[in-house]
Order: sequence, then structure tokens, then C-alpha cells
Amino acid sequence: MTTVTVHPTGEVVEVRDGETIMGAFYRTGYAMRIGCKRGGCGFCKIDVHEGDFVYERPVSDEVVTPEEAAQGVCLPCRAVPSQDMVVEFRENSLRLVNPLMRYMLSGKESSAHQPRTRVPV
Repeated sequence: MTTVTVHPTGEVVEVRDGETIMGAFYRTGYAMRIGCKRGGCGFCKIDVHEGDFVYERPVSDEVVTPEEAAQGVCLPCRAVPSQDMVVEFRENSLRLVNPLMRYMLSGKESSAHQPRTRVPV
């Protein structure tokens, strides 16, 4: 299992084997700006700061130019991380839409979410 860290917020999402970056964020309660979800429009482009990925399904050669690919541009709808990554979403296109899902999958415990014990009156 690999992780994707969002720059500059520091959010970390675990990515299952064979799962796309977009799929991992959706599964954990996030939404992002998308277009075709098939690698054909480039609407979801993100910038990769660290790490590597593969496209397990083809994407259009016209969507990500060789210059963009060399600069680390990636299509999260098709990209599957091959190692831990640090990415940056463009124009704040990533939003947390289901905080409960994010909390449940984070495995984090906090005193604010501990079950309360009834105190007899």
C-alpha cells in the first residue's frame, strides 16, 4: 500500500494496490474537479512533487504533453502510485466532502470522539 500526501496541506491518503489516485481520494471522503475520468480531457491534472506512478490504462497523448510529463503533471483518474507520492492539486480542486468517512478511515482516536460514560444522578 502506498500513500499520497497533498502539498501544502499535508493530508495523507492511503492508496490500495491497483487503485488510482482519484479512487483513493473518493474512497476516503474527498471530491475533486473531474471531467471524463478516462484520461481523455485533462481536466483533473495535478502536479507531482515526489514519487512515481504508472498508467495501467491508456491516456491520450494529447492530454499530457511530453513537456508536462517531464515536469511531473499527472492525471489522477488513471495514475496508480508505484511508490509514496507528494502531489499538489490545482486551483484548490480537492475538497473534503465527507468528514465522517475521512475520520472513520483515518484510524485516529481523539478524546473528543471517545464514547461517553453515563454518570448516575
